Parts: sequence; C-alpha cells; structure tokens
Amino acid sequence: MIDTHCHLDSQSFESDLDEVIARAYKANVAKIIIPGADIRTLPKALGIAHQYENVYFAVGVHPNDIDLFDNNVLKEYAQDNKCVAIGECGLDYYRLAEISQKEAQTQEAIKAQQKQCFIAQIELALQLQKPLIVHIREASTDAFEILNEYKNAYGVLHCYNADRILLGLSERFYYGIGGVCTFKNARRLIEVLPLIPKERIVLETDAPYLTPHPHRGTRNEPHYIPLIMQQIAQVLGMSEDEVMGLSTQNAMRLFQDMN
Repeated sequence: MIDTHCHLDSQSFESDLDEVIARAYKANVAKIIIPGADIRTLPKALGIAHQYENVYFAVGVHPNDIDLFDNNVLKEYAQDNKCVAIGECGLDYYRLAEISQKEAQTQEAIKAQQKQCFIAQIELALQLQKPLIVHIREASTDAFEILNEYKNAYGVLHCYNADRILLGLSERFYYGIGGVCTFKNARRLIEVLPLIPKERIVLETDAPYLTPHPHRGTRNEPHYIPLIMQQIAQVLGMSEDEVMGLSTQNAMRLFQDMN
C-alpha cells in the first residue's frame, strides 16, 4: 500500500522516525509521500526523502501559511528527483474569522490571497507537469471553480471532504481517503464513498493527524493505513486484496515520478 499523504517532517516524528518507517514497512506500506505544507520544513522533507529509499516528498504552501509563499523556492525544490507533486495547496476558509481578526484584514481579502497563492501553485504544477496535492476545507465551491478553469491540472483531493460538487473533478483528480472514514460521525463520507470511481481512490493517513478508530487521541502513523483500507473494503463490498491492489495502482498512476 502507499500512504499518499504523511507529514514525516512533523516535529512529532523527530525522536523515532526510524521506528515509524520500520513499522510502516512491516504493515505493508511500501511507499510514503511527505506533502509540502510549509516552506520552512522543505529542507527537512527533502532530507528524509533522500534518507529513506521509499519515501518521497512534494513542495507546496498550505493555504493557512500563504504569507510564506515563495514561488522561486518551490520551483527550486521541485527540481529534486524525489519530488513527486506540487502541494499541499488549496483553500481553507475554516479559520477565516480568526485570521481576519489577527491580521486586521477582511475575510474577503484573505480569500483573495489564498486563491492567488493556489493559482500560482496550479500554474507551477502545469509548468513542471506534476500532479497537485489539493487541500480544501469549507471552500469546495471556490476550489471547484478554480480547478475547473485549469482543464489540464490533475492530482489528488487530499482528505476528501465528501462534498459532492468535487465529484465533478473525477476525470482528472483522485480522492484521498484517510482515517476520517473510520470515525463514528463520518456518515457523509461513508454515503459518498461508493460514488467515487474506484480507479480514483488513494489511501492516506495525514499523520500525525486524523488517527483512525480505534486509536483516536494518539499520534497517527503510516502503519495505520490497513485500518483505512479495511474500512473502504467493507463499505464498498470489496475484498481487502482488491482495495490494496487498486489503491496502489491508482497512486502509482498518479505519482509517476515514484516509478
């Protein structure tokens, strides 16, 4: 299996990274992708990817960190042979009120800045012919409209939020399914899961966040991917082997620089 979204560059993995990766391999997680969320940790992500043979990274700026955006830095790191994607990038309107108050800006101004930063990263992905890792939180309509404008853009909708408008992107985008699908309150995602084309489902943990049931409240790790795979198999009425094979093929097709 492939963990297509795991923040191995997080501080929470600093003390036992070797053990975390060893546990992942033991759980049949063959490859791991570190998404780029913060320019400040890109050197660390690159270093980890080169330290471990089956770990790769992406370059990007999270919508909540747009003040750090530097297209030249992203472009420089994207040239590395272990960089497989651009992102995570996108739109996140969840904390607009809080950010607006803190930075003395209107919410509309922050939205406009997020869109500008997102579009710059889409254009970088197109320029470099790499897939996008897209973060969308409480901004599905705006994100859909932007992605719909860039007809050649493709990638994965990380931590797919079950909004049905985003299913309209399934010809070009994959859907990252993580620990949320195991939560007791995940009814919306469970209902929409059968509507996602099977050839568009990829697995992710978003570790150290969103730990799957029954380990909620503890640090998430890539070795929990089987719990996500098993839940998908159960919901879709597929065998575990089918989900493992299909999701791995999907991830390898999307992130071709891992081949």
